Amino acid sequence: MRSLTRKTHRSKEPGLPPGALIHVGEQKVEDVKITVFDFDSQNVSEFEPDSVEECLPFKETPTVTWLNVAGLHQVDIIEKLGEYFGLHPLLLEDILNTGQRPKFEDFGDHIFLVLKTLHYDEKKHEVGDEQVSIVLGRNWVISFQEIAADPFDPLRDRIRTGKGRVRTAGADYLAYVLIDAVVDHYFVVLEKLGDDIEDLGELAVSDPSPDVLGRIQILKRELGRIRRSIWPIREVVGALDRGESPLVQKSTGIYLRDVYDHTIQVVETVESFRDIVSGMFDTYLSSVSNRMNEVMKVLTIIATIFIPVTFVAGVYGMNFQRMPELGWRWGYPAALLVMLAISLVMIAYFRRKRWL
Repeated sequence: MRSLTRKTHRSKEPGLPPGALIHVGEQKVEDVKITVFDFDSQNVSEFEPDSVEECLPFKETPTVTWLNVAGLHQVDIIEKLGEYFGLHPLLLEDILNTGQRPKFEDFGDHIFLVLKTLHYDEKKHEVGDEQVSIVLGRNWVISFQEIAADPFDPLRDRIRTGKGRVRTAGADYLAYVLIDAVVDHYFVVLEKLGDDIEDLGELAVSDPSPDVLGRIQILKRELGRIRRSIWPIREVVGALDRGESPLVQKSTGIYLRDVYDHTIQVVETVESFRDIVSGMFDTYLSSVSNRMNEVMKVLTIIATIFIPVTFVAGVYGMNFQRMPELGWRWGYPAALLVMLAISLVMIAYFRRKRWL
């Protein structure tokens, strides 16, 4: 399905009525892609529909259906899906607004969840986030993503091969597996982030340069953003477990509580990283102070050596009758070159010691 526009909306236009559908965020894919998985314990069907109308029959089928929409910038597709599956207009508005915080809402005949997925850029050493919206119905689940790349690929393989309980359980279990995939991917990102923190901590001690200080500040800002993305997910999973919705079976509650425990672990890991990075500032300042002390010690030794020599030269003024250099034609230029050479040697020495 071809994209209609490349325009990016950073915020919603003021004055629009509630439920007005407009994409807020950056267009991250060229084409909107819809994939459909329809399955039961015996069979599975997977295809990409050419139009939204092909998805409509799956609302009433006895099998479990998973519709995944990658790309949110084409509003008419989201609007048609909302119309066919009876989704609330405010829900559709939240799907299109990619700046939402993780949330849970129960609309009676369907449940709405907003989550944040994380991905790590190893070249830039940065963590990015994408919004994932999940709508759970009686026998169907619709997920909305900003990009096609996601942590759901292992789930797709499990559906195709029939591994695990996903083919024999209901739509609520499928929704749980989607949430679990998002939370489990946090551990992958945090592991890579932990390696960066460890390397940065060593640099803060061995090479406390301004570049290291800049990376510490960036890392602290990244962890703050990650915390804001992950922290509310505890409330989302807890509300889904305690909601007593007829769409969520009691047998699924056990798995939801397991995901809740995982979210607690993720939050604690992020808080631990924040404490470590905050301590890096003190480590950096201590390393800079120790390095400055070493520099001052060497400069003090050099100055101490030259103080008596300078004192003797100052007292006598170098006014001796027999000084061969005074009668030498090149004596003055030679003295200037010697002073220049001494200065250059000292500058080179300081640079080698990384004092300059």
